[in-house]
Amino acid sequence: MPPVIHKSTIKRARQAEKRHQRNRAVLSSVKGAMRKVLVAVDEKKAEQAKTSLREATSAISKAVTKGVLKPNTASRRISHLAVKVNQLAATRA
Repeated sequence: MPPVIHKSTIKRARQAEKRHQRNRAVLSSVKGAMRKVLVAVDEKKAEQAKTSLREATSAISKAVTKGVLKPNTASRRISHLAVKVNQLAATRA
């Protein structure tokens, strides 16, 4: 006897795939924003690092709102980026 495949199972698979694609896109944009901050820090561009940090913080917070990242993970990532930017600003002064 063949396995029974319910309509709801098929629908759930479709929904899961859509959500997976959406979540990957959000996570990719977060990683890109974080990369911008780290590149600016490596190149010792303080002003660019600060503006990139603001954008990255916004992207990370949006990811939390959408349920892609957990709140503590977001806080940790923002904190790590902020520490690097602040260290760069401290060495400049």
